[in-house]
Amino acid sequence: MKVVVTGGTGFLGRSLARHLLGRGALTGPSGSPERIDSIVLFDTIAPPDLGAELAGRVELVLGDVSDAELVRSLVDRDDTSVFHLASMVSYGCELDFDAALRVNLDGGRAVLDACRARGGTCKLVFSSSIAAFGGTAMPDVVGDSTKLTPETTYGTTKAICELLVNDYSRKGFLDGRSARLPTVVVRPGRPNSAASSWVSGIFREPLHGEECVVPVEATTRVPLSGYRTLVDNLVRLHEVDGRALGDDRAVNLPALAVTVEEMTDALRRTADRPLGPIVVRPDPAIVAIYRGWAQRSSFGRATDLGLVTDSGLEPIIRAYIDDFLDPPVLPASS
Repeated sequence: MKVVVTGGTGFLGRSLARHLLGRGALTGPSGSPERIDSIVLFDTIAPPDLGAELAGRVELVLGDVSDAELVRSLVDRDDTSVFHLASMVSYGCELDFDAALRVNLDGGRAVLDACRARGGTCKLVFSSSIAAFGGTAMPDVVGDSTKLTPETTYGTTKAICELLVNDYSRKGFLDGRSARLPTVVVRPGRPNSAASSWVSGIFREPLHGEECVVPVEATTRVPLSGYRTLVDNLVRLHEVDGRALGDDRAVNLPALAVTVEEMTDALRRTADRPLGPIVVRPDPAIVAIYRGWAQRSSFGRATDLGLVTDSGLEPIIRAYIDDFLDPPVLPASS
């Protein structure tokens, strides 16, 4: 079978591709495991280096996800599964409303219609977000049945695409499911324009000996997941029988709900090297976004479907150290 990953050259896309290569098969249209013989990473830009694990083993296609003809050319087999990760990020959507609609909505439609053109055999995993929740009536803990009333353009585009995934699935155009992602950590590289970028930064920058400025209050609570667990859960959701999802195809992915203070404490317990400083300096624009986002989520439905939860912050931090950092630089003993 063929797998297409939109947003495929990003951190999650490449992590997912490596996971799929190691796995070797997914449940296909037959309802049985089918060997993955093609993985396409589709994105707007090429990474400097795909890495030894991916080079020569995946196809890289560059283009705009809102280019419906191009997207349709990628979904050219009935036995195709699509992981739709491509998206403008949260703060970027607030800064450029029109681009957000083009990438997130027009791009979402392009992916859905490309799958629809295969006659209902394609399976789609759409990466939504708990930013789809919000509003003054939002409860302290958001669950799968909580009303979607987002207060950001990013969350609004995610909520709209969730409804489209439900409707395309209802009509038999595809077999879709939406994964409401928490914040994913620890992302390597430099900060981006996501309002949540600092959450990876609070671990990443100090581990590199650099300062991290946290743009929210120290008591702010964030639902998050380690990248290894998140990628595993995307694949687990793909493998769920669509009949078990019923008419609501969106699922809150498991998440740990932790405060800035708890993140900082866990980093200090886990780090194997001197740390750069962490400075709390609230930015009113970021604070306003976070006040409209859920700080806790429930995910009993995901657990019932076989998805898993991180065991704590320390294993997440340790995974980043093991995967992305050089050997520890420890002070010389006296």
